[in-house]
Amino acid sequence: MTTPRTLEARALHRTYGTRESTTTALAGVDLTLAAGSSLAVTGPSGSGKTTLLHLLAGVLAPTSGEVVWDGRPLSTMRDRERTALRRTAFGFVFQQGQLLPELPAQENVALPLLLAGRSRSEAVGRARQWLTHLGLAGMEARRPGELSGGQAQRVAIARALVGAPGVIFADEPTGALDRGTGWEVMRALTTAARAQGAALVVVTHDPEVARWCSRTVEMRDGRIVRELAQVAS
Repeated sequence: MTTPRTLEARALHRTYGTRESTTTALAGVDLTLAAGSSLAVTGPSGSGKTTLLHLLAGVLAPTSGEVVWDGRPLSTMRDRERTALRRTAFGFVFQQGQLLPELPAQENVALPLLLAGRSRSEAVGRARQWLTHLGLAGMEARRPGELSGGQAQRVAIARALVGAPGVIFADEPTGALDRGTGWEVMRALTTAARAQGAALVVVTHDPEVARWCSRTVEMRDGRIVRELAQVAS
């Protein structure tokens, strides 16, 4: 039986194109990610790491194999259920943050809760708590253009965490930041994820970023070619 709140990849394959011209993005990937653990997925461009993240998050469907969350294959869910899953059980942090520029920080963070039907007072209240927790007290009314790159990424982290997700997916979360700011963002992300008891998946090309995670897998040509366990920072 699958351990509750565990995310599993079982023999994942993903191909693109036609029968005459096929590109293999993933060629048989197996992974298990338990609650509270952190995983860095590394490898060169085109190795399959972002495709793997999208499959794990239910954004893409595998050509074969399956992704199982909390004992249930994502393939058995309707599109509406997978969309709801990405609003509730999964949180996302992207390279550019992808904050809505016209909304203040607290509204950006509250958005997942509002979309899930929570009251405005509850959503904004929880958003303000996370902003304070991540060192952004007093910046709740600032829009993304009024924040530094590191501050904006911490807003994105708060948005990913506000719904108490079981898994946080971070795609190159420090790629647009300088090294010092990236260090601060990774410390905030990993610390907050551990405090929440959420699993964390970080796609990165930077070995310094990967060291923040307790486990690293390296991908080449759609396969995991190396796995390293380490003491997270």
